[in-house]
Amino acid sequence: MPEQYTHGHHESVLRSHEKRTVANSAAYLIPSLKQGLRVLDVGSGPGTITIDLAQRVAPGTVTGLDAAPDVVAKAAALAAERGVVNVSFAVGDAYALEAPAGSYDIVHAHQVLQHLSRPVDALREFRRVLEPDGLVAARDVDYAGVIWYPLVPGLDEWHEVYLRVHRAVSGEPAAGRRLKAWAREAGFADITSAASLWLFESPEAREWWGGSWAERALHSTFAQHAVEHGITDQAGLERIAQGWREWAASDDGWFLMPHAEILARG
Repeated sequence: MPEQYTHGHHESVLRSHEKRTVANSAAYLIPSLKQGLRVLDVGSGPGTITIDLAQRVAPGTVTGLDAAPDVVAKAAALAAERGVVNVSFAVGDAYALEAPAGSYDIVHAHQVLQHLSRPVDALREFRRVLEPDGLVAARDVDYAGVIWYPLVPGLDEWHEVYLRVHRAVSGEPAAGRRLKAWAREAGFADITSAASLWLFESPEAREWWGGSWAERALHSTFAQHAVEHGITDQAGLERIAQGWREWAASDDGWFLMPHAEILARG
């Protein structure tokens, strides 16, 4: 798991993850999901995608793995609340999975590799625990390629600060464009690449995404990192938060996030 997590686990961060499902975050994987499969979901966070995976492969089993014990506990509670019994959650390390070779049919990682300082090593470890014809499925945003309108100065500042903070803390914010190369370096012989988009433009989506980032810019671990690394100061964070509020309030608001996806075997 990441040595440090750029965003941290502030409520504003977790809230932005809670709407994630297989349909909106792992649609490229749906054709590969069959009943009875054994799935490992690395970086499972609040568990919404993990639980959805479990419902799709039942009676197969799904294990969600995350580095944060409190987040693991919340995910387990959500599974119990929803009555999904073929899923479990554990604290773990993406570089050292506590599973023998051949333990899983699919290893899934959503928005994980971007936060790792050694993504190729993690992919090699994912490959190790797969059965011989197993599949690694990974999806990551490419933050260097995000597009928005209106051209709010606060979002220009956010983009520059975000890329610098992410790289200073751990990993690569422009991970999407690198997924295929990382998988090849990790030794995978059969790699299928694809791309998809997240678009936030409706009033509800702008309020949710813009509001989340306005709060995150001031109160999350991202904000702490930004100040501690000397990338911006409190006044800069206030400008960024205001930029997000201004964007969210605009009827013209439009924010596009490109994602890369890989299915890797062999």
